[in-house]
Amino acid sequence: MTERKPPGVSFESWVDKQIRDASERGDFKNLPGFGKPLPDDTAPYDELWWVKGKMHREGVSVLPPALALRKEAEDARESVDRAVTESQVRRILTDVNEKIEAAIRRPPPGPPLGIMPFDIDAVVREWHAARAD
Repeated sequence: MTERKPPGVSFESWVDKQIRDASERGDFKNLPGFGKPLPDDTAPYDELWWVKGKMHREGVSVLPPALALRKEAEDARESVDRAVTESQVRRILTDVNEKIEAAIRRPPPGPPLGIMPFDIDAVVREWHAARAD
């Protein structure tokens, strides 16, 4: 806690002294964000800027369930391309297919799902063909 402003000292000079003293003590060294550019100040003001920033840092998503499942299906397809074994490909696709089938049986709120389960055998054939090249 800082000390109280002494009487007779202007507020501005007292604040300047506090800042100078803190700088001399090294209180401003190694602050988070040091050396990084300031965020874009031309963007329109958003009252929830800090909530969105926290969610971004924590990796939290607020997509509707159908869109989140579409994204998960896209990610699964990309994971298949990086898979090293056929069993890994089948496991990735089986996991996402179970979620897709559950969403088809009981549609989640929000936009339509718009995807069908993967044909695992066809994707495995594509995976083998890509490896043969």
